[in-house]
Amino acid sequence: MATPQPGATGSSRPRLTLSQWKSFDFFDVQQVQLRDDETRAFFESNAIASVCSGSDSLFLGSDDGYVRIIGPSWKIVRSFQAYDGGARITHMRQVEGTSMLVTIAEDLSSEPVLKVWALDKPVKKTGLPTCLSTVQIGNAKRQFPISAFAATDDLSQLAVGFANGSVAVIRGDLVYDKGTRQRIVHESEEPITGIELRVSPDGAKLTTLFVATTSRILKLVIHGKGQGSPPKTVEDSGCGVGCMTVDRRSGDIVVARDDAIYYYTLEGRGPPRAYEAPKLQIATYGDYLAVVSPPASFPSDMEADSMRRRFGAASAAGSIFSASTFSFLETDLKLVAHSESIISSVQALFQIWGDMFVLTQDGKVTRYHEKPLSQRLEMLYQRNLYLLAIELAQKSGLDAQQQNVIFRKFGDHLYQKGDYDGAMTQYIKAIDSTEPSRVIRKFLDTQRIHNLISYLEQLHENRKATSDHTTLLLNCYAKLKDVDKLEAFIKSPGDLKFDLDTAISMCRQGGYFEQAAYLAQKHGETDLVVDILIEDSKKYSDALDFIWHFSPDIVILIEHCPKDATRLFIEYYTGKYQPRVDAVQVDEASATSGGIAAGAVSVVQNLTHLIPLPYINASAIPTPDSQGDSSKPPEAESSGVKRLLPQVRINYERPAPRTAFSSFIDHPDEFIVFLEACLQEESLGESEKTDVYTTLFEMYLHKAAEQKDEDKRAEWETKAKSLISGNEKPIENSSVLLLSHLSNFRDGTTLVKEQDTRGAIKALRKYGPDEPQLYPAALAYLTSDQKVLAEAGPDELARCCSASTRAG
Repeated sequence: MATPQPGATGSSRPRLTLSQWKSFDFFDVQQVQLRDDETRAFFESNAIASVCSGSDSLFLGSDDGYVRIIGPSWKIVRSFQAYDGGARITHMRQVEGTSMLVTIAEDLSSEPVLKVWALDKPVKKTGLPTCLSTVQIGNAKRQFPISAFAATDDLSQLAVGFANGSVAVIRGDLVYDKGTRQRIVHESEEPITGIELRVSPDGAKLTTLFVATTSRILKLVIHGKGQGSPPKTVEDSGCGVGCMTVDRRSGDIVVARDDAIYYYTLEGRGPPRAYEAPKLQIATYGDYLAVVSPPASFPSDMEADSMRRRFGAASAAGSIFSASTFSFLETDLKLVAHSESIISSVQALFQIWGDMFVLTQDGKVTRYHEKPLSQRLEMLYQRNLYLLAIELAQKSGLDAQQQNVIFRKFGDHLYQKGDYDGAMTQYIKAIDSTEPSRVIRKFLDTQRIHNLISYLEQLHENRKATSDHTTLLLNCYAKLKDVDKLEAFIKSPGDLKFDLDTAISMCRQGGYFEQAAYLAQKHGETDLVVDILIEDSKKYSDALDFIWHFSPDIVILIEHCPKDATRLFIEYYTGKYQPRVDAVQVDEASATSGGIAAGAVSVVQNLTHLIPLPYINASAIPTPDSQGDSSKPPEAESSGVKRLLPQVRINYERPAPRTAFSSFIDHPDEFIVFLEACLQEESLGESEKTDVYTTLFEMYLHKAAEQKDEDKRAEWETKAKSLISGNEKPIENSSVLLLSHLSNFRDGTTLVKEQDTRGAIKALRKYGPDEPQLYPAALAYLTSDQKVLAEAGPDELARCCSASTRAG
């Protein structure tokens, strides 16, 4: 239970005032026309003592002990005498969904009498409803009027409060008249002003009784765990008679005091809704609390007079001419949904047939019908209260699409005020049912580009973006130079729909070359990637690396155009590359000859532009006349390829030959041609020479091993031997020994031993632990000649034998 809070007094008193509530007229008001003479006469007779509604009927209890039932036509459809001897029916309760009616009559000369009626079971002789049970309500034989009454829906538990401060609980089977038990559960000197029962909905079979007095709110368990315990004080502030009720929707107990409206649960008191005004009577109606307030000049002893009138002591004339204020409050939204002055004092509030009704002391009945939600929202729009309209729509259960209309209206309002951030927040909320172009047009101004980005991002988040939206978003990122967002967006998972050419062009124009290359690569535009890396980023090595690692074009190139491709590589890696001003053009016949070969020719065309043209001087570009020179040899035409225009020498940094090795996999002949050409390049560094010599030596041995013809084999071995002859060879002896041993090339090991026995031993010590296969080759070398063996010595021979044994 929440900590008890002080109510009408103390520092926790709500500070909001009535002026902070917003007033509207959400109800249509109409006085009920009582066209039936009998019914009108009864209402005007001032004989109505109690009112209740339920099961599509209105029940009126009178001073003479009769019950009259009013139908939808506002005509008395049935009446019966419930009590003899002029007993006054002061309280009634109709059990909704059943035909049972509970009545209580008092005459102050005897104990009050409670009866339960079955309205659908008439007695055959009299036609009156069957009385299921009759109970005399005891108050320790003290004659005090009943001030409050409550009952559970199954009528198994009833509570009665008296003006002398006593509370009696009746338990039993009133429907089948199987007996009841009564006991006084609370006594005090404070009059009881309100009683409500709360049955736990969780199946715990716990019934809690809330009791209001003039100075306290209490609660006690009358059934279930905790039954029999003394009442607990919930709050040290009470309420007047008629100012306590229960909200049937939430089960909360509602208490009205002059300063605020309070809500109580089984756990304690919730936050109050400040509404400073005297209150005489309250009732719940849907989301509203109907409140009757006295006029401003109402005497200070309002509560005492209310008690006297409640118990029938006030004069009829005084009641008729006491003006009251009647209001509907929406306490959650701080709305006064309707307010009006009523000349005659209010006798009863009741709801039936979907509307709220007010019965005044002069016998008049007024109907209050809530206006449609659309009309209520329109009233809020007219006052630009869009936040309130959104809250009202959500509380009323308006579907998401209709709520979006309000968000959009709110956004338009904020946009007109110049609150662009706030407007965009609302437009984003309405994004699912708003035409994007309507919003985008508003924010295309560069000064509002941040807002536009937010909207476009949300379109993508909701998967409602088109290619135009994506392109526009990329453009916005570029304009703001927001590289992080641009990077994150284009690399986000999933497929983005946009105009690829426009997006890449935009990135290139904005200087976002890396992002442009990424987009091109992601969408398979290989040529465009190379173009961006070369023309924009000037990253020539990256361009070549991209071709080798991400495209099979280079393999196709060597496969179908081996000579041209190898020549291109030789020129490029020896620093002799010269870009061609005009692209190679394939004639119609060759272009349609098809297949992979045709594609390879296309690759040749692309690779001829690997080095950027911006280095070329404008004067070097041939004129149209030179392009049309008719002196070109006829064989150029017959080949199907136009003669290339004069080439231009440019300077560039020559890459290391090793970077091209992987491109020649499965193409050993072209690889050998490439390596032999690289050997002729004088600018090779020592490490580059070692790479080229060693690799070429390996390729010669590889080709020799493939040959079945001895002459051809000897030819390749001769080439290999030429590479390792002489004292200035750049190949390390260890590599020669290893490769010769693997290829069974005896001349290689012989040359090594003839030239440098000590060098071979030194290389063996250095590389042997990592390449143990060198030891058998070295052992064969050491034992091949007495001179070599003597030069190595017995210790080195023993060490080599031991290592060879371990390696073998």
